[in-house]
Amino acid sequence: MFSKVLAKTAWCAVFAFLLTGVVFAQERQPAKAKPKTTAAVSPKVIQIDIEGLQSLLAPKGKPLLINFWATWCDPCREEFPDLVMIDGRYKGKLDVITISLDDVEDIATAVPKFLAEVKAQMPAYLLKTPDESAAITMVAKDWSGSLPMTVIIDAGGKTAYQKSGKFKTDVLISEIDKVLKPKVASEQKDASPVQN
Repeated sequence: MFSKVLAKTAWCAVFAFLLTGVVFAQERQPAKAKPKTTAAVSPKVIQIDIEGLQSLLAPKGKPLLINFWATWCDPCREEFPDLVMIDGRYKGKLDVITISLDDVEDIATAVPKFLAEVKAQMPAYLLKTPDESAAITMVAKDWSGSLPMTVIIDAGGKTAYQKSGKFKTDVLISEIDKVLKPKVASEQKDASPVQN
């Protein structure tokens, strides 16, 4: 009987020794290198034509702010951080999109590089059409094509605000609030209890 106990004790000791060796071996292994942090991913810029522009201008159930810009346009670049702020502030209530009028060659270089620099997350497009005047007229009949150009379209598809040239942020926010106000009022009406 003593030999059975000794044999079991020996096996337990061997097992414990092997287990300890495995644990120590794991601890002695060099730490795995942490994954390298990658640079910010450049936003995807989608090329559109006149039909694509027409589709973007169509109502989709909520107001839309469209900003026409280009990387070579200083006022466009200056106002862009405010567009990023507005996109974050009104996320879910207002669709914000940007349409670049840069050269097509810039769709994978200058345009996404600038958008990454300003941390833009709104959908980004680049308009390329042989008939620029048709695109301009589609956006606003009195727009000359100068940049920047900002347009707010209400949920019903009507132009509620347009500004050719650099916008004033407080004015733009006020115009957005005007477009959203009827929706807010109707939501409050729907949420209020019915009185008899």
